[in-house]
Amino acid sequence: MERDPTRLRRSPIVALVLLGSLLAGLAACTGQPPAPQQPTAPIPAPARPTEAATPLRVAVDVGHSLSASGATSARGISEFDFNLNLAQVLRPALESRGIAVQPVNFDGLIDVPSDNGATNGGTSGNGNGLQARVDAAAGSAFLLSIHHDSVQPSKLIPWTWKGRQLDYSDEYRGFVFFVSHRNPQLEKSLACASAMGRALRQRGFAPATHHGTTPAGTPRPWADEENGVRFYDTLYVISHSPMPAALFEAGMLKNREEELLLRDRGRQGLMAEGLAEGVATCLSE
Repeated sequence: MERDPTRLRRSPIVALVLLGSLLAGLAACTGQPPAPQQPTAPIPAPARPTEAATPLRVAVDVGHSLSASGATSARGISEFDFNLNLAQVLRPALESRGIAVQPVNFDGLIDVPSDNGATNGGTSGNGNGLQARVDAAAGSAFLLSIHHDSVQPSKLIPWTWKGRQLDYSDEYRGFVFFVSHRNPQLEKSLACASAMGRALRQRGFAPATHHGTTPAGTPRPWADEENGVRFYDTLYVISHSPMPAALFEAGMLKNREEELLLRDRGRQGLMAEGLAEGVATCLSE
């Protein structure tokens, strides 16, 4: 018998149709639908590089200079040396907290011409060298001017130290911060000075109590007595600074006991940590 060729050609197609129907029936019986095809995850766009945040910058001004070195300690060391030593310890303490330091007068070359043409260390006079300090601090979030304290000549007592004729006064001691009403950012200046004073007190340092008036009798009232902050409106650097600013007197150089503490490297480090913590806290608020 001769076979129908079209029937032979249709047989594979019919078989496929029957197989598909069988599979569909099995799926219906088991209640399991065919597994859906998993969508292809989109390819993420390349991340844009992010710019590093600009760190806070604090200007640290070393009071006085090599040629106008300020007060002399009870044992004959210049105030500029004390100021520079503390500033050099303060710098890494600030940097460890992510604060960049803008050094001002670390080389001791900024002199301050006074009205009679002589040079002095940094808080009065006609402002030429003092303005240079303000200019050098431009762009900073805060300016801290580092100093150490002395007393009026009438308070000094002569003594001899290692063959040198010197003088001392053990009557006063302690730190103080000065801020100025003339600073355009007084509120922040006071907040930072108070924060630093608080951090110093927590580390065992005590505020001075003897700065109530200037030598001429001008009052220097408390801005924050608890934390050792006073108003001193005519200090050039802090009154002419466009950024928040404070002047810090770290301690009494003429006090023979406190002088030794101020020279101690461990004590300097402790003080620097307090200053850095206070500034960091203030500027983060």
